[in-house]
Amino acid sequence: MEVLNEILLAGAFILLAALLLGAFSSRMGLPLLLVFLLVGMFAGQDGPGGIQFNDYGLSFLVGNIALAVILLDGGLRTQYAIFQVALRPALVLASAGVVITAALVGAFAVWMFGLDWRTAALLGAVVGSTDAAAVFALLKSAGVRIGDRVAATLEAESGMNDPMAVFLTIALIGVALTPGEIPLGRLGLELVEQFGIGGAAGMAFGWLTSRALPHVRLGVGLDALLLCAIGVSVFALTNAVGGSGFLAVYLVGVLVGNARTPASDDILRAMDGMAWLAQSGMFLLLGLLATPSELVHLVVPALGVAAFLMFVARPVAVWACLAPFRFEARETWYVSWVGLRGAVPIVLAMFPLFAGVPEAKRVFDVAFVVVLASLLAQGTTVGAVARALGVTLPLRAEPKARIQLTGSAGGHELLEFALGPRSAALGSALDALELPPDTRAVSVMRDGEPLPPSEAGPLAPGDVVAVIAPRSALLRLEDIFLADADTATTARHRAFGEFLFDADALAADVFALYGAALPQHVPGGVTLGELVRAELPRRPVEGDAVACAGLVLTVAEMEGPRLRRIGLRLPRAPG
Repeated sequence: MEVLNEILLAGAFILLAALLLGAFSSRMGLPLLLVFLLVGMFAGQDGPGGIQFNDYGLSFLVGNIALAVILLDGGLRTQYAIFQVALRPALVLASAGVVITAALVGAFAVWMFGLDWRTAALLGAVVGSTDAAAVFALLKSAGVRIGDRVAATLEAESGMNDPMAVFLTIALIGVALTPGEIPLGRLGLELVEQFGIGGAAGMAFGWLTSRALPHVRLGVGLDALLLCAIGVSVFALTNAVGGSGFLAVYLVGVLVGNARTPASDDILRAMDGMAWLAQSGMFLLLGLLATPSELVHLVVPALGVAAFLMFVARPVAVWACLAPFRFEARETWYVSWVGLRGAVPIVLAMFPLFAGVPEAKRVFDVAFVVVLASLLAQGTTVGAVARALGVTLPLRAEPKARIQLTGSAGGHELLEFALGPRSAALGSALDALELPPDTRAVSVMRDGEPLPPSEAGPLAPGDVVAVIAPRSALLRLEDIFLADADTATTARHRAFGEFLFDADALAADVFALYGAALPQHVPGGVTLGELVRAELPRRPVEGDAVACAGLVLTVAEMEGPRLRRIGLRLPRAPG
């Protein structure tokens, strides 16, 4: 019993220290995942904690369970419309991109370490994929709002590239153990099985879960726990039959999150806590597993591999893969930079250790240094690089609270908005505001007292406005009740242009206002929205821009698949 108490105390203290340090480190821009990893290292055998831990099997088990929960949570938050937009480029990055990255890193490792090409290729495969835990967590906490197309591409890539990395790692382990034999036919069949079975299992279990879940309500905490149990079960079953559990569990999350009755906001908050618990436990355990004294002799060449990966291999792979999809250069550079490595390479690096591959410990140590370098260099600059490259969108004023209404066919929610001192709605009566269709004002909370909309009078700073609205009205309501109208307007003009127009406005009339004429190939009766759709080479998302007759038109707001507002930027005067 005494030993058990000591273990529990040590574990709780390590987690507490990581969380407290994380609260301070976030002010300096350090990713919380990096803090967890470093705290684990300090608590380990080379640090002040002195904990002797070398259980690779336990770390591998915990890592896989944690990744399943993290991928499920990421899928739940992926909007289906945005997922469709990013699907093709993400698939190419998740397949060809991983192969190109692995090949380039492997070739560099042969030169840097003098490794046998098989071991070097294995190292390339281990660090070849981005990490879902790092990408989901850091994009969420970066303090910026990334354009839909870029963010969705990064998230979908990280959710789908694990099958290729696992396949390459296992295949190259076989090559390393049997040097004279490379069964290409069997390897190709395994690749098809990984993607095919994983995709089919994810679609099938996701459809079943999305249909069954609304009929099984256990309570918010238990509903989230049920989702996690389903996700881990799908992950294990898919792996057992030769498919990719990583891909399957991510697709389950996407289908459940976009069902007719999606997971409520309360369930998503509970899932967020579980995902963070999984991430923190996984990174703390991986930190304990590391032995810094054994990394000293190879830290310089390992950092060389990390630099080559970040500045050469990843950019080359991304530019090659995204070329057919007409991403803007600034978007491609950003996708190149946010190729975050996290727990996945460390988990994959355990495969060669279990298989008894020569030089497997060196592969593991180099992968660990690469992860540290990626989290430190890339993870701390996710927001700054996004602002520098101009791939951000104006931040939205999130509701103070959201409650999904049971039995609502249109996804209606009870929403609360806190009015700031410069809100656009100040001075107007709630029942006089032009609210979106199917939206009903409920009350105004003022000085701790609820008031009916008809009796509240002009809205004042500090008021909390409650409305019932369909999910599709959220963007418009955020506009009406924005916490800071002036700052929001400035940010919108910077992102979308000097003027905002309704997407249904006639393009010819708008162009005439600024002395421009529609190109000859554009019919005179088209709206701004129709013009943008016609000129874009792909399905539009917020932030997409086209140049036409010297004017730049930018998608400023969408409501589902419908374009609501278009930003217009005038040509800059020379000099």
